[in-house]
Amino acid sequence: MLSLLPAGQGQKTMQSSGHRFRDVEHHPLLAENDSYDSSSSEADMAERVWFIRDGCGMVCAIMTWLLVVYADFVVTFVMLLPSKDFWYSVINGVLFNCLAVLALSSHLRTMLTDPGAVPKGNATKEYMDNLQLKPGEVIYKCPKCCSIKPERAHHCSICKRCIRKMDHHCPWVNNCVGEKNQRFFVLFTMYIALISAHALILCGFQFFSCVRGQWTECSDFSPPVTVILMIFLCLEGFLFLTFTAVMFGTQIHSICNDETEIERLKSEKPTWERRLRWEGMKSVFGGQPSLLWINPFAGFRIRRLLLRAKKGGPEFSV
Repeated sequence: MLSLLPAGQGQKTMQSSGHRFRDVEHHPLLAENDSYDSSSSEADMAERVWFIRDGCGMVCAIMTWLLVVYADFVVTFVMLLPSKDFWYSVINGVLFNCLAVLALSSHLRTMLTDPGAVPKGNATKEYMDNLQLKPGEVIYKCPKCCSIKPERAHHCSICKRCIRKMDHHCPWVNNCVGEKNQRFFVLFTMYIALISAHALILCGFQFFSCVRGQWTECSDFSPPVTVILMIFLCLEGFLFLTFTAVMFGTQIHSICNDETEIERLKSEKPTWERRLRWEGMKSVFGGQPSLLWINPFAGFRIRRLLLRAKKGGPEFSV
């Protein structure tokens, strides 16, 4: 038997979902004759490419790419290529560009990966029967996307879906950070922090060499242009390093404590079995510690992506 309790009785009956009485209305389930096939819906979601059509998010994502490309341009063409030290240019150029590729790849994986969206409109009697609920067990329906809300799921007003273990919605990756793409978001913040720190170090060496020698010889650009480009890169690197380092630390702390940012802000008491420290890390990154943890290409299949795009087309802000 399925129970949908009024708000006054919810906290007393099921403490594990007390927060849901604040952000979920208790509407009756969909009628039995409503046409919804949960199995086909979930299979259809798996065959689609995830992409959120949000104007602000798309602008922020494009800006992220442009800023990384700008940093790569300044590092490569202003600082490294004019350098007289061949191995200094090669080593730093390869390192910086590899980190940039890893950062942008992590950004793409975060943006184009389903964060853990709950199937839309699955609140049907047929779906309830398949859950094999115990008598008197209480579940909750999200009135915004008409879906049964699993434990630890929250509704995102931008993605217009309930997201499992939703941490937050990040406009810079134009997507929610949730159960299925948190790993890529952590890698994105880590690699952006690394290339920002690398760019700041290279800027320091470049200023030192230019001041010690001749400005006209340390760059192929004129001294005023060189100074302006490097100052802007220093500001960009400092801001990106500060922001992404803080985000990286916050994400690692959340993973090790098995607590999302939303749950922390709402001070929700954990009613689930927590996976602390290494268990939490292994649940997010998968398996035992290895180089695959820091590889954003792990599990990526171009053929499968092409088949998804061909079969179902992109899933735009569903």
